[in-house]
Amino acid sequence: MNQSSKLVQTQAQQQIQTLSPQQILAVKLLELPTVELEDRVRAELLENPALEEGNDEEHPEENATDPLMDPEEGGDTDYDAEADFRNEDDIPDYYKRDNNRSADDQPVDIPFSDTTSFYDLLKEQLGEQDMNERQRQLAEYLIGSLDDDGLLRKSLEALSDELAIYAGVDASTTELEEVLHRIQEFDPPGVGARSLQECLLIQLHRKMEAHELPPQLLKQEELIITQCYTEFTKKHWDKIAQKLELTDEEVKEAVKELCRLNPRPGSSLGEAIGRNLQQIVPDFIVETNDDGTITLSLNQGGVPDLRMSRDFTRMAEENAQQKGKMTREQREAALFLKQKMDAAQGFIDAIRQRQQNLMVTMKAIIDLQRPFFTEGDESLLKPMILKDVAERTNLDISTISRVSNSKYVQTNFGIYPLKFFFSDGYDTGNGEETSVREIKKCLKELVDHENKEHPLTDDELCQRMAEKGYPIARRTVAKYRQQLNIPVARMRK
Repeated sequence: MNQSSKLVQTQAQQQIQTLSPQQILAVKLLELPTVELEDRVRAELLENPALEEGNDEEHPEENATDPLMDPEEGGDTDYDAEADFRNEDDIPDYYKRDNNRSADDQPVDIPFSDTTSFYDLLKEQLGEQDMNERQRQLAEYLIGSLDDDGLLRKSLEALSDELAIYAGVDASTTELEEVLHRIQEFDPPGVGARSLQECLLIQLHRKMEAHELPPQLLKQEELIITQCYTEFTKKHWDKIAQKLELTDEEVKEAVKELCRLNPRPGSSLGEAIGRNLQQIVPDFIVETNDDGTITLSLNQGGVPDLRMSRDFTRMAEENAQQKGKMTREQREAALFLKQKMDAAQGFIDAIRQRQQNLMVTMKAIIDLQRPFFTEGDESLLKPMILKDVAERTNLDISTISRVSNSKYVQTNFGIYPLKFFFSDGYDTGNGEETSVREIKKCLKELVDHENKEHPLTDDELCQRMAEKGYPIARRTVAKYRQQLNIPVARMRK
């Protein structure tokens, strides 16, 4: 035997970090907003007979309301509001208030839509498609990943990773793309597109199939979008005419029809049938009182309290007493009881951990952004990133990210997503740090009050910003302007 073909055995040490099933459950529950958590809990109650609704006397309900008393320092997690008053009549109403109750014990008016949402309408169309169960599952995930305007801004690679991590589904990008093309056939035309260019092309192809316009005009429109898209977005009509060898009139007519296409098919669907409002249920309720104190409540919504089943607990105790005298069937039943009880206790612990992480994170946000919660002025928001909250709570940055994702807080000044309170900081050069949001607000005000006949260029905006105490570079001005969806000067005339 050739010596070079021998198998060689080597030993190597490798460190791999894995999450336990309990940790994975806690992570998944942490990401869910209140409405989805309620559905998840209801599903678990149906699946696990060892779990039932009700308070566990050994583990009383978590304190869902936390008064943050000191306007300067923030509150103490163990603060007992009622301990400072002699009797119940002395306790202020806002300490005895339910999560969704106001001072006069009337439900707080939280606007929501009772009509079918944009995503439900797409799922209705999905139900009419001839798909197998796997394709339908992938399609539902893709629909749920669409933005409110109906476009898909996540890459298929990222969606493939999400499906593998959170849903345990191994789907290739090719398979996802095939399902996405099916969704792009839904109404309104353009839904499911991954870019504005693709959105316009989908609508054009739909018009071609319906023969809504002369074929030559539709072909010119398609050439403009496919070969001159950059020139089209910058309104360089002369360059389009030169590149495609079209007359000015032909370009004008094609552009006129292109401008009638919808760049946001999702939002237009809602406006057309009166179903554009999405239900928003706040996960937190923050009330600022007249004396400057702030009360934080965790909105449980319709999520029921959970406890171990009394019947399962009693049967487990009986099995423990008969240990060693059980038959094979009894041992199998005892094993089933133990598995279900362990799963139930793990779910209860994960719910408690979720509540604790949510409250700790929100309290840290309030402490860092207290001026805003007191006054309601966006300009008072300080620069704050995930790391700032993580350091204050001693939690991992990934945990803070999951808490802030898809969560909302109701304040005296409106309902805001938690991501609203996060923004980068910018050093003004004099030792002070200001919020990027404040800089963008100043930039928008300059554009709003400019002379529309002679709009300010990026260089002029840069000078005006420096005069107002924000010495930022011209490239930074251009970046913030684009983020604010403000076109260049020549397109603002």
